Amino acid sequence: MLEFQFSWLLWLAPLPLLMYWVRPKKQEEVALRVPFFQQAMALQEEEGRKTRIRPLRYLALWTIWLSALLAAANPQWLGEPVSIQGSGRDLLLAVDISGSMQIEDMQLQGRAINRLTAIKLVVGNFVEGRRSDRLGLILFGSQAYLQAPLTYDRHTVGVLLQEAQIGFAGEQTAIGDAIGLAVKRLRSRPDNSRVLVLLTDGASTSGELTPQRAADLAKHENIKIYTIGFGADEMVVPGIFGNRRINPSEDLDEDTMRAVASATGGQYFRARNLEELDAIHKELDRLEPVEQDSRTFRPVRALFFWPLSVALILSLLFALAHAWQGRDTANNGEAAR
Repeated sequence: MLEFQFSWLLWLAPLPLLMYWVRPKKQEEVALRVPFFQQAMALQEEEGRKTRIRPLRYLALWTIWLSALLAAANPQWLGEPVSIQGSGRDLLLAVDISGSMQIEDMQLQGRAINRLTAIKLVVGNFVEGRRSDRLGLILFGSQAYLQAPLTYDRHTVGVLLQEAQIGFAGEQTAIGDAIGLAVKRLRSRPDNSRVLVLLTDGASTSGELTPQRAADLAKHENIKIYTIGFGADEMVVPGIFGNRRINPSEDLDEDTMRAVASATGGQYFRARNLEELDAIHKELDRLEPVEQDSRTFRPVRALFFWPLSVALILSLLFALAHAWQGRDTANNGEAAR
């Protein structure tokens, strides 16, 4: 269906006629006796030629005016209505990038990698798979930052996650502030579709909010939080008297993570390696999407460039014809002399 966005502009179509009718009339000039007959005849012939082409000039000017008006009215072709079922969740990922994430206690094909690299591998695939969700990304260390607002652009969220670097947000861990920032971003979204997945490898050591207080705020706003404690239970490190085994996750506050998840109706997961982390995200992938109101839209195709092209082409031809006519008049005047 054809539609004009600014259809009121079409009422200006008769404006040139109105201007023609109200313009001052020319006063008839007194005829003069010209002693140069040949020159007078040449001028008369030129005037007759102008009289013959004058209707074409008016038609061209009128067409240019109407084409410009049509373009300004912004004609659009509206397609058939298309209904989009809005489903999925508003899901924020909060990823710890504090200093402890540089611990190389993960294994990838027999090679030791740090925790953040492992998260980028697994969580990146998780992001790509959440096709029906609006995703956002929070990075936190000593402070919490919204790296990507809620969006359907999974590719951008994935790129921003891959670009995250350890220590960008500070060396400590502000878990409560990360949850508080997520609450601020999710509370305006529809109920029963607000989810936060928080991944950390330590305990809350920084920030204005405690994790417990932040969990209470999330519960009040009906935000479900899934917490993931990440890091190996054991790794071998070289020492003065040989290799020794240590627990690189001894600072992980599992009790707090369980309490946060339980208070908001979520669940706590423990990931000790890449395989367990991948299994956790596959479990999260089975979250049932929440149906939201369907949206209907009509595809719009702009058409203004067609009348605009006509106006521009006719304007160019009119200018060229006017210049050519001026040159002919000058040549005829020279010939008459």
